[in-house]
Amino acid sequence: MRINFTEQAAARISGFLSLTESGVLKLAYDSEGCGCAVSGVPTLWLVDEPGPNDFRLENEDFELWMDRKHEVFFEELMTVDLQPNGIAFVLKSTGQIYTASMKLIDKRSHVTA
Repeated sequence: MRINFTEQAAARISGFLSLTESGVLKLAYDSEGCGCAVSGVPTLWLVDEPGPNDFRLENEDFELWMDRKHEVFFEELMTVDLQPNGIAFVLKSTGQIYTASMKLIDKRSHVTA
């Protein structure tokens, strides 16, 4: 699976990652509060380290991980872009837009800024 980042999205994420020396980026299919496991929302998480079931996604910009059980919800090639207003990210493929308002959430246990 491959995730490409536009220049704008990569610059915005780099800003978050440069605030700290620890943590990795993870693409999650967040179903917390959605009612069932197949009703989720694609979300970028900043986590302390990859989980035991995570695998590394191909990309040129970041160390990016995903839980194997979430792989079924996504296509083999996707792009992360930044909304024109810069508030949220857009996750899309050639066939669809997964979300036009994807958040980046810091889920690390501690932050050293």
